[in-house]
Amino acid sequence: MSDDNPTPDQAPGAPHPRETATLFGQSEAEQAFLNAYNSDRLHHGWLLTGPRGVGKATLAWQIARFLLATPPAEDDGLFGAPPPPETLAIDPDHPVAHRIQAGAEPGLAAITRSLNDQGRLRTEIVVDDIRKLGKFFGLSSADGGRRVVIVDSADEMNVSAANALLKMLEEPPARTTLLLISHQPSRLLPTIRSRCRTLRLSPLGADDMQSALAQTGTELPAQPDHLAALAAGSVGDAVRLINLGGLEIYAEFTAILGTLPRMDRQRALKLAEAAAQRGAAERFELLLTLIDVALSRLALTGATGAAPLPEAAPHEAEILSRLSQSPHQARKWAEVAATITARARHGQAVNLDPAALVLDTVFKIQETAGQSR
Repeated sequence: MSDDNPTPDQAPGAPHPRETATLFGQSEAEQAFLNAYNSDRLHHGWLLTGPRGVGKATLAWQIARFLLATPPAEDDGLFGAPPPPETLAIDPDHPVAHRIQAGAEPGLAAITRSLNDQGRLRTEIVVDDIRKLGKFFGLSSADGGRRVVIVDSADEMNVSAANALLKMLEEPPARTTLLLISHQPSRLLPTIRSRCRTLRLSPLGADDMQSALAQTGTELPAQPDHLAALAAGSVGDAVRLINLGGLEIYAEFTAILGTLPRMDRQRALKLAEAAAQRGAAERFELLLTLIDVALSRLALTGATGAAPLPEAAPHEAEILSRLSQSPHQARKWAEVAATITARARHGQAVNLDPAALVLDTVFKIQETAGQSR
């Protein structure tokens, strides 16, 4: 079960990655790591990349269990060495698995954003978080075994933290493996990227998505196709959409688009007021994201001559096709998407009233729809 207050490396409403038993849809990345291990070419630094929510953290914890629970291959006298492992899976009753589940494995360090002196979660990983690894590496290991470090996510390191980690990658401690999770590897120092081997994870297909969601205990929606379209292969995004009512929010916004160019202002006002309710910060952030998704799908419709499938809301294809009928209109929607995103982020930065920000966004969209007729 997940905590009510998830840690920075845990998606709200989903189990922590260390609790996730099975990784779906990433057999290629798993096999690539296993091949490196079995061929004795285990790199000391690994960069796990791909979209958010596709299983990067789950794979990192799976690798950590495997490395800490698998003894080094050695000659076994008359019988030779044991066969190389064929899977990263470790028996859940293995002592290492129990210790990791309890957060008590001495050979593993997990680096995430920490709390500041006021007890608030920092917005970035700071150099002190990385320097703590010095003590971790300095501890004697009872069995002389491996040590594994998981950094989730490496994108969140500030410059000082990144430079401190770089030194560890340049001079890695013996029998240590560093697993860096990155949603946007372009944000990392090039020297960090160059000192790591990359494992690239892909968005999940529909069947793997359903299996992964079932594992989290999340109840599947009545419109799985709508969820698949909006989540784009990310289990993390799918859980967020379900828990925050994202499918309903997107359906309502799409319905408002359907009233353009003479927009239903009452429905728009109601949507804006919902975003301004106390405690609705996450829903407000999700609404801004879904507006951006809708505009991107509008632009794609005009550029390709067909609405993207599957639909993400009832009658979406019909609405998008009517509002974006040509490459010229596609460019207009792409331009307004960039403008709205910049205005929305600025409005958030200066604490503009969420309701006013949503209305401003909707009116800008209405203006574009009128110009595109």
